[in-house]
Amino acid sequence: MDILTVKDLCKKGILSDISFTVKSGEMAAIMGPSGSGKSTLLYQVSGMDRATSGEILLGGSDISKLSEDELADMRLKRMGFVFQQMNMIKNLDIMDNILLPAYQIAANKDEKEKAKVRASALMEKLGVSELAHREITEVSGGQLQRACICRSMMNKPEILFADEPTGALNGSASAEVLEELLKLGKEGTTILMVTHDSKVASRCDRILYIMDGSIKGELNIEKTNDVKAREKTVTDWLGKMGW
Repeated sequence: MDILTVKDLCKKGILSDISFTVKSGEMAAIMGPSGSGKSTLLYQVSGMDRATSGEILLGGSDISKLSEDELADMRLKRMGFVFQQMNMIKNLDIMDNILLPAYQIAANKDEKEKAKVRASALMEKLGVSELAHREITEVSGGQLQRACICRSMMNKPEILFADEPTGALNGSASAEVLEELLKLGKEGTTILMVTHDSKVASRCDRILYIMDGSIKGELNIEKTNDVKAREKTVTDWLGKMGW
């Protein structure tokens, strides 16, 4: 079943006639040269910016027809976000940052208590439980990005949008964060991710290649545990795309 459907999306001067779908549970990557419109596309389909024209359907809801308040509510309740710049609030510790999205929709004390239990479970799963009461300046980049993934999953989003989630990390931290995203994907979380890293993209189910504001190619990646084979497939394909 398609969870996200994009039809004839245009953003004046940046994107032109973009159409694609993302299936429920799929992990899809958007790749392309710098300035090609990758991040802009992600912002349009997540409702963070308004498209000039076109249709964006998330689970049957037409994002383009929602008011700003309705969009904000949808992003909070139905979407998760992980960015290259991690956007944690400096005067809150790690746990409070993770809890923030759930607290924004919690109607009472009981719901807040349930949110704390969920936050603890997510932190345990992603290996950051011991960081709960640390300041964001007291942890590594990889640890902070894993905490951001916890935060993005607090309200059980239908789809997770990730913009260069490993772009600011060193090799080992990048690998750690990618593994956590892969785990979410295997558990059924739908992920649409912008990345410049072919190794990251090779672990996805599909790649959309964008250049000059239009989708120029699409690659469905064979499901295999042979990581090197996947990487070669992606590298060869990107070469044909002019990467």
